[in-house]
Amino acid sequence: MQPFTTLTGVAAPLAMDNVDTDAIIPKQHLKTIKRTGLGRALFEELRYDLDGRAIPDFVLNQPKYRDASILIAGANFGCGSSREHAPWALLDFGIRCVIAPSFADIFYNNCFNNGILPIVLPPEDVETLRREATDAADPTFTVDLERRVIVRPEGNRELPFELDDFGRHRLLEGLDQVGLTLEKQAAIKGFEERQRLSQPWLYPGG
Repeated sequence: MQPFTTLTGVAAPLAMDNVDTDAIIPKQHLKTIKRTGLGRALFEELRYDLDGRAIPDFVLNQPKYRDASILIAGANFGCGSSREHAPWALLDFGIRCVIAPSFADIFYNNCFNNGILPIVLPPEDVETLRREATDAADPTFTVDLERRVIVRPEGNRELPFELDDFGRHRLLEGLDQVGLTLEKQAAIKGFEERQRLSQPWLYPGG
């Protein structure tokens, strides 16, 4: 998993609450187990009309935000089903950070498993960032995970955010659940060696 340290990129304002995982990635795209190729279908029913043409008013179709890597979303983002394809689709599109007043729990945890930083801020701060992303000629923000601050596009003003040390460690080191287990490899090996001596019948032929 790619580590997350500092991200500088365009922030797209998505002023919608309760965006569920079916809106993020519709169910017909869940047959794949690949983590690539889903970016085209991200927000498919919001981005395209029934004929597959881009809807100009949708934020990610606007020239200013087509290369967005930060999403400033509404409350309860990622609600609905637990599909991990939702963060896969965001990541494949290029979104590596989502800022919102709140997240659905499973989606929030899935973000850490895929190298996406979910930032929870008070609603008034999210609204301020969304307004700045809308009004700025160049809506480029910097998210500094090491310092836990967001650098805003006008005047280099900083907005701090909170994140627990464990989540921060996982993203900084690029550790998914397998990576977290491998961090304990020496302890696991030591346990197995002691067990092999004390309970050799568990290791036939070994």
